[in-house]
Amino acid sequence: MLRRKARRVQGGVEPAGPVDDPLDAAQERRVRAVLALGGVPQADLPDGVQQVRLRLLERAASGAEAPRDVSAWAAVVASNLAMDWHRARRRQERVGERLASLRQLEPVDASGDDTKVLSLAVAQGLDELPDAQRQILVLRFYADLPVRGIAEELGIPEGTVKSRLHTAVRALRARLHEDEVV
Repeated sequence: MLRRKARRVQGGVEPAGPVDDPLDAAQERRVRAVLALGGVPQADLPDGVQQVRLRLLERAASGAEAPRDVSAWAAVVASNLAMDWHRARRRQERVGERLASLRQLEPVDASGDDTKVLSLAVAQGLDELPDAQRQILVLRFYADLPVRGIAEELGIPEGTVKSRLHTAVRALRARLHEDEVV
């Protein structure tokens, strides 16, 4: 079925109605089982199945040859997704541990009112940033990781880290000036 769709797309003929589901019921059950056995929580299984579907559709849309055994290919992709889920969870745990250790090291300040106002304004500003920018700011300034370390932890180029960091700092600074905090 997927090979037939791939040939129609390659031939310049798009399918006229809704796109058929690239996974049949048995393949979907297998993907769910692989994800569950890989340790992905029950609540995240539908997202994992959707990711497998998406990768299969992207593969067909790119003109790549359809896998010989879609079921086996989907199981391998599901296994990789389960590993990615664990890596992301461990990464978030490490960031949380670093932030917790930083909180323990903060000295108590006598001029707490100004610090509290600034802290609340920064926290609110961080909440309003896009996730990627907020993550970079937290890793750089709260976890005190160098740009290279952030790039390695997130698996992105150093230039991307620098760009996101610059944009996030500029947006946060503008927010703090707008609120007349600084």
